[in-house]
Amino acid sequence: MAESPNTRVVRAVCSHDCPDSCAVLVTVDELTGRATKIQGDPEHPVTRGFLCGKVAKYLDRVYSPQRLLYPMRRRAGVPKGPVRQGTEFEVFERITWDEALDEIATRLKAIAAEYGPESILPYSYAGTIGQLGYGSMDRRFFYRLGASQLDRTICSAAGGAALTSVYGIRLGTAPEDFVHAGLIFAWGANIHGNNIHLWPFIEEARRRGARLIVIDPYKTRTAALADEHLAIHPGTDTAFALGLMHVIVREGLEDREYIERCTQGFAELKAHVLRPEHSPEAVAKVTGIAAETIERLARQYAQSGRNGIRPAAIRLNYGIQRSENGGTATRAVAMLPLLTGAWQYVGGGLQLSTSGSFPFQSAALQMPQLMQASPLGRAARIINMNQLGEALTSPDAGVGGPPVKALFVYNSNPGAVAPNQNDVLRGMRRADLFMVVHEQFLTDTTDYADIVLPAPTFLETKDVQGAYGHLYVQISQQAIAPLGEARNNVRLFGELGRRMGFPEACFDDREDELIDQTLATENPWFRGITRERLERESRVRVLMPQSEEGNVLPFSTPEWFRTPSGRGELTPVPVFRAPTESRANAAQYPLELLARKADNYMNSTFANLPSHQRMEVKTAGVLEMHASDAELRGIASGDEVEVFNARGSIKLRAHVDGQVGTGVVAAKLAWNKLSRGGSNVNVLTSERLTDIGGGATFYSVLVEVRKVAKTSSR
Repeated sequence: MAESPNTRVVRAVCSHDCPDSCAVLVTVDELTGRATKIQGDPEHPVTRGFLCGKVAKYLDRVYSPQRLLYPMRRRAGVPKGPVRQGTEFEVFERITWDEALDEIATRLKAIAAEYGPESILPYSYAGTIGQLGYGSMDRRFFYRLGASQLDRTICSAAGGAALTSVYGIRLGTAPEDFVHAGLIFAWGANIHGNNIHLWPFIEEARRRGARLIVIDPYKTRTAALADEHLAIHPGTDTAFALGLMHVIVREGLEDREYIERCTQGFAELKAHVLRPEHSPEAVAKVTGIAAETIERLARQYAQSGRNGIRPAAIRLNYGIQRSENGGTATRAVAMLPLLTGAWQYVGGGLQLSTSGSFPFQSAALQMPQLMQASPLGRAARIINMNQLGEALTSPDAGVGGPPVKALFVYNSNPGAVAPNQNDVLRGMRRADLFMVVHEQFLTDTTDYADIVLPAPTFLETKDVQGAYGHLYVQISQQAIAPLGEARNNVRLFGELGRRMGFPEACFDDREDELIDQTLATENPWFRGITRERLERESRVRVLMPQSEEGNVLPFSTPEWFRTPSGRGELTPVPVFRAPTESRANAAQYPLELLARKADNYMNSTFANLPSHQRMEVKTAGVLEMHASDAELRGIASGDEVEVFNARGSIKLRAHVDGQVGTGVVAAKLAWNKLSRGGSNVNVLTSERLTDIGGGATFYSVLVEVRKVAKTSSR
């Protein structure tokens, strides 16, 4: 493929943390080696030739003058912490990779010898979701070292554990099948903002007569475009799901034949949902959704798929599981298609994640058995990443054992995204903490680093990838040479393993060998999928069982379930509980804060780029409020306000609009150094964990707001 005699087109895959995992065509000038164009692959059945607004501007990121291109060391005497914008590079001095690796190896050896290897903590997440970049040589390195293990739970752990508890595996309705749905619930899912490649299938369904109902406390892009928006009170999704079940069961609208064949625990669930507290009238008082609306939607949902009515599909996203009882909420919503048998119909069912469709051999990549060869001779302790602040400030990291004396950050920016940022940054500021950060830019986290290492973008490395929003395994080819001296995770941790003196040959494995290892499985869903085939075809749809009509209908028969009973689990029954903070602090802090993601950033990724900042300019540094809450506090649009609770405070500019309901305020995540006052919303969030899965509780946060000074909004 070429656009001119001097160019070539390389097939890559966007590795950012998004369900779409887009197939990307990169045009490269062969004379300069520079990428000149990036576009979605028109032949990919889900990407379909377009990219989101974030990645459409990706070359701005790749060739940004802010790119970190060389290893650097903090200059002697320069304290850790934020510096005046524009002078970050003055904090560090350039060093060679040999110098950087030698110093890291020497420091880690000394720390392990004095405090034990568990005093070293890796911190990473999904800055890349490629198999190699997310977890391969890095895990081998830290397992062999005997470092503390990181429980990577910040994003999807509660929802993933909840879905698995009901179905035994994370599968869902294929995006292409949404066109066959007649009723679509977008539940905590801003599809138009962060799952844009599902949107054309939903629009096609609507052209065929489908209705789109959005259930979300915030009026997102998707809610603004929907047929109906239900502005549910934050953290009450369990109650709403139980209210729908109440009507379905009370009126005998459940699919008894499917329930008998594919589920267990219905009798107990039925008795539970028919209790008075789950009636539409009672649920309306909790959720803010009218009783008659609950009645209507329950009937419409249950009757979909029958008597010629097109089926119902739920696009459930991870928003609802970021409250204190978010795991239970996810379980409750996931049970709905089990009651109605929606899985039996093309276009019916539910999609939270399709990641279970990809039987990659992660154990072959990560080699957890190396922990037995570490100085510990056993599995190391586990630290939940949501409790990083406690781990860095507690004498025993909050879980027993030695204090954390070294922190190695890659694929993440915890200085901006970790909850309870107050303790996180206080811990990172410690003079006795040796901190290494592998990054593409000088972020809020690198402000505290001793050593900074340059990382590549997905255009500069090779990987293999599944998806959590479609069913295609893809290979991502390296399109351009790494800029500057950037090195990927495979090379970085392989070389560091050799510097540490680890004798295992596995630290010499390169990208092709690792890809072969993760594809080497006997699972029939990957039958015939090899690196060589992916090199030829770029993508292959996983070979999941199909109906006679050729459709994949997960959970349509008992064979799909991976639960202990071999059926969909309707017990233990979901119980609605108000968040602890709501019960304890409602009088002092009466407003619920939605600490939102910006539509045009990827968590904190892209937040430093001018082209992306321009797309967010209207809501940057803004607190969105309902008119009644603003009037009560004497606040008008444009006023400077302080948002505070017992953990901290931030200053924002008030915007009184119709995006949030009464009692709710919303603000978006950004970098600290780019925020008013040098702090972001995570000074207000806590380290409390979800009820299931140990996830983050970003949406169980109470605050108060007061006006600081009024400025004109004109």
